[in-house]
Amino acid sequence: MKRRNLTATAVGIGAACLMIFDVATPSAQLCAAEPQSVSEDILPIFTGRCVSCHQPGGEGYEKSGLDLTTYEGLMKGTKYGAMVIPRDPESSNLIWLLDWRASPQLRMPHGKKKLSICDRNAIRAWIREGAKNN
Repeated sequence: MKRRNLTATAVGIGAACLMIFDVATPSAQLCAAEPQSVSEDILPIFTGRCVSCHQPGGEGYEKSGLDLTTYEGLMKGTKYGAMVIPRDPESSNLIWLLDWRASPQLRMPHGKKKLSICDRNAIRAWIREGAKNN
C-alpha cells in the first residue's frame, strides 16, 4: 500500500512538472513571436536595464561611446564599432554581450542580472527583422 501511494505521488509530481513545463513553454516561444518595434519593445528594455550607464555622461557611455537612449545612438554603435548588424543577430555584438558570451568584464548589463530570455529574444527578433526604426 505504501508503494502504491509513493507511485501515485510520483506520478502526480511528474504530471505537475509536465503541466508547469507545458504552461511555461508556449510563453517562452511567444516571447518574440510578434514583429518587434524599437520604440515600443526594444528601447523600453534599454531604458529599464541599460540607460543608467549607456547615456551621455554615464559610465558605459564614457567607456564605450554607446548611447542606448535613442535608435540613432544604438545604430551608431561604440567607438570600437557597430553593435547591431541588421538581419544578423548572432553576428551582432549587442547579442554577444547580452547573451554573456563575452568575458565577465564585458558582459552586459555589467555587474547586474542577465536580461531575461524574453528580453533577449525580443532584441534578437528585432535585429533579425532588419533593426528598423519603427
